Amino acid sequence: MPTRSYVSEIRDRAAAEKRARVIQAAVQYLRDENSIAGFSLDAIAKAAEVTRLTVYNQFGSRRGLLEAAFDDIAMRGNLGRIGDAMAKSDPYEGLDMVIEIFCSFWGSDPAVARLHDAMVIDPEFAEALLARNERRRVLIEELLARMTTGRVTESERRDAVDLIFALTSCAMFRMLAVTRSTSAVCALITDAARAAVARLESAT
Repeated sequence: MPTRSYVSEIRDRAAAEKRARVIQAAVQYLRDENSIAGFSLDAIAKAAEVTRLTVYNQFGSRRGLLEAAFDDIAMRGNLGRIGDAMAKSDPYEGLDMVIEIFCSFWGSDPAVARLHDAMVIDPEFAEALLARNERRRVLIEELLARMTTGRVTESERRDAVDLIFALTSCAMFRMLAVTRSTSAVCALITDAARAAVARLESAT
């Protein structure tokens, strides 16, 4: 193996290790009782024991670091299973699975709830999370379109999508989970979503 290639591999491996360490420091910062307002390149660089320049070179900005932390939390929370849900031939089964995935995710990591709380005080967190939440709306829209193709008005379908989007939100999960297990919350939301779909279908 040429010396240059060997050195390049070592450099790339070291950069990947530093990147992973920074992401883990960022996620841990979000989990802990630190003030979300203090989430910065400097704070995470210190926690990861790297320079601020290293963090900047890897992520470019606070938003870039946030997105990387969000991706890590999503991966560990098994949001990758969404692809399996959307691939189901039966959209009703797909919707049930999407609901189960998000119920599990909302309760999977303390950072998830803290991030949603931070939306109130931090516009950058709010912008990033709102954009990610909109992806969930797109999933619901696709599933309901498969259930009701050509049989309902756009206004009727939009109302159902908005309702199920609200039912599957982190805020709804947290409210219901105060006195219920995750599985009980999931069952309750699934029943409510099915009722919304049934109401939509009855309009045809």
